[in-house]
Amino acid sequence: MSHRIICYGDSNTYGYDPRSYLGGRYPEAVRWTELLKAEGWEVINQGENGRSIPKMDYEIEMAVKAIRDSKADILAVMLGSNDLLQRPDLAAESCGGRMEKFLTAVLAETQANLKILLVAPPPMEAGAWVSDPGTIEASRRLAGSYEVTAHRMGIAFVDAGIWGVGLTYDGVHFSEEGHLAFAKGMRKALDTLLCFELVSGGQP
Repeated sequence: MSHRIICYGDSNTYGYDPRSYLGGRYPEAVRWTELLKAEGWEVINQGENGRSIPKMDYEIEMAVKAIRDSKADILAVMLGSNDLLQRPDLAAESCGGRMEKFLTAVLAETQANLKILLVAPPPMEAGAWVSDPGTIEASRRLAGSYEVTAHRMGIAFVDAGIWGVGLTYDGVHFSEEGHLAFAKGMRKALDTLLCFELVSGGQP
């Protein structure tokens, strides 16, 4: 049975190639979303360069509409890096609060059988885009904050920081090998989610 997944994220979901100066993407054969598609998933890529966690009412409404209109079975959300880059003083716990507000609206306004997988992005590294040690440390704490959020909301969670995802010179964006590692991790996370659904009929 084919499953439709909407991947809602930032430039690492979009497939941004940091070698491009105009917002270009890696070839389809490189992007993790396309690698999932090649294995039979029906993937809707809702990645956007520069996207942070929707927090204003109009941002949340637009996001919820896109998710609802997709009629997807699974929503995978990976955001938070841009929040930290745009606000170096922002704490990982604040990102967790923003994410909870956003996903609470998603759950309230979408179909009851939509399964949500909250993905903590791989921590950032020192590079051309990241020089503040506080930002790097906050990105490392993001997984713990999101895990607490997911547990409180009763949704699935996975930490992409354990997948060995390689980053490029900028310290933020996935390398080509990073996309491959991320795709492998996502396949395993999605298989686990679906197996849990078959056994229990409920979300983790």
